[in-house]
Amino acid sequence: MATPSRAPVRAQLVRRQRTLIGVEVLARETGLHPDLVLRLVRLGLVEPAGANGTAPLFDGTAVSRLARALRLRRDLGLNYAGAVLAGELLARIDDLEARLRRYEPPPPARGERRDPPSQRRHAEVITWTRTV
Repeated sequence: MATPSRAPVRAQLVRRQRTLIGVEVLARETGLHPDLVLRLVRLGLVEPAGANGTAPLFDGTAVSRLARALRLRRDLGLNYAGAVLAGELLARIDDLEARLRRYEPPPPARGERRDPPSQRRHAEVITWTRTV
């Protein structure tokens, strides 16, 4: 019995273009006034990924960063500068957690015993002396 021959499969990698959006689209997506979006840009919450003549352009992550800052402002009562700082810290934590997940040790092999992390770490005792 003859097996049918298959045509070779070709895979082609396609580089995805980043979609850049303008201030007006960013403002509409977040429900903010365009002037407020520009103010948050000046505070450093989002940075332009490019420019179209004189208008800055942003990538898609700018929408989520602005939405996070608005939630921090609404839920915690932070001012815009505090929301920017908290947003940067939360982004840094997300980055560090992602890096930590990449470097987690593999699970123990069958029958292998591992000490819990609390027993592996050496605790450093810090004593404070009041000087006043």
